[in-house]
Amino acid sequence: MARSQHQLGTFPAFFRVTDEVVAVFGCGEEAFAKVRLLGNTKAKIIAYGAEPDPAFAAYLAKHMVAHVAEDFDVRQVEGAKLVFAATGENAMDRAIVDAARAAKIPANAVDQPDYCDFFTPALVNRAPIAVAIGTEGAGPVLAQMIRADIDRLLPKSLGMLAVLANGYRSAVDALLPKGVARRLFWRGFFKGDVADAVETGDLSTARRRATGLLKQARAEGVEGRVFLIGAGPGAEDLLTLRAHRLLMEADVILFDALVPQGVVDMGRRDAERISVGKRKGCHSKSQNEINDLLIELAREGKRVVRLKAGDPLVFGRAGEEMAAMRAAGVAYEVVPGITSALAAAADFELPLTLRGVASTLVFTTGHDLQGAVLPDWARLALSGATVAVYMGRTVAASVAGRLMEAGLAPDTTVAVVENAGRSDRRLLHGTLAELPRLEHETSLSGPVMVIIGDAVAGANFTRSEALRSLTAVEAETALARI
Repeated sequence: MARSQHQLGTFPAFFRVTDEVVAVFGCGEEAFAKVRLLGNTKAKIIAYGAEPDPAFAAYLAKHMVAHVAEDFDVRQVEGAKLVFAATGENAMDRAIVDAARAAKIPANAVDQPDYCDFFTPALVNRAPIAVAIGTEGAGPVLAQMIRADIDRLLPKSLGMLAVLANGYRSAVDALLPKGVARRLFWRGFFKGDVADAVETGDLSTARRRATGLLKQARAEGVEGRVFLIGAGPGAEDLLTLRAHRLLMEADVILFDALVPQGVVDMGRRDAERISVGKRKGCHSKSQNEINDLLIELAREGKRVVRLKAGDPLVFGRAGEEMAAMRAAGVAYEVVPGITSALAAAADFELPLTLRGVASTLVFTTGHDLQGAVLPDWARLALSGATVAVYMGRTVAASVAGRLMEAGLAPDTTVAVVENAGRSDRRLLHGTLAELPRLEHETSLSGPVMVIIGDAVAGANFTRSEALRSLTAVEAETALARI
């Protein structure tokens, strides 16, 4: 497998330490900090050190932590589950780690990453719930800052809620089928009335509500459902909160070719992922096959996310899918997304409507320009409307030519955005007369949005390239086609 900068050098895991020996070597603040951290667990802590600092010694005595007042000996690591070397002397810490490794015991040397088989995280404790933040030793202060933020977010009652949930686990496993039914029950348990009652300390009410929730879930059973979700223009942080929640609940995710992998990866980890992408000249599945698959998966009782670039209802073929599901009696829901025209306008700080200039906005693909009669959107462009042309690179020349033939001024401002809304976006600006240069611009490989109209002149062009800067040969070739 190829490595990337996003891969971790450590694998996050939790060690079982209940009634297991964990040895800490050292007498100073480093050893004291490790013992305090281990005090959050049920481990049998043994502190090794001839003369611990006074505060450390007082802590050991107060909390009845076993203390061996001896200098290090290799036999002291025997039988330990984990070993911490925190003497403050690098050579001694390395010797302790070497002894632990020889006994096949994971060890950690404070401030010596190369002598660490594991790293100690910043810990948020809501036992039995724990959140551990690690930086692979690179930024302990950052880990502590993150820990403080998470600690404020999590209710203090979270551990009590987890204990209550554990008491219902056997009943849930016996009464509800594995899969979506159980996930929906637990989501209601942890986010609804049960959690509210636990937070107020009313465990009796919490149990009553949990029992009622379980009875309701059993009576209602599981109904498959399809969610037509707009993934937006591609940036993960432009996905709606509802879309993100539904992705985390999905059993199956069907996604288009233009949906970035990062957005697909936001779904539930063990959800099935199926690429049904359609790009020009390359269709992995026909629309009828996609419709049939949605219906089949829903009838199996699954929660199915149909993930589409932009908004499902704007050039997303959602109409065909909704019609098929209505005919089949399959329940569905539409979750809107940010369509590419809006993302492109935001990239350019471009007002799509402008008082006194443009009060009409048109979304089109520009593929309906054949024939003698101009389409309605083209006539609107002549009256001052702002026109957003989707998939605009391949039709740039025909759009520009027909609009100028119809009377739209050649110096009408145009804005062009490749990969709108994403970090790798590219911005270009120019005039209608220069627009045909796009058609043979091979450096534009991503989806292209073209916005035409008088309102475009109000955009911010300081971060964009001029269309006239495109290569002369390509420009002449494109212009010759008009």
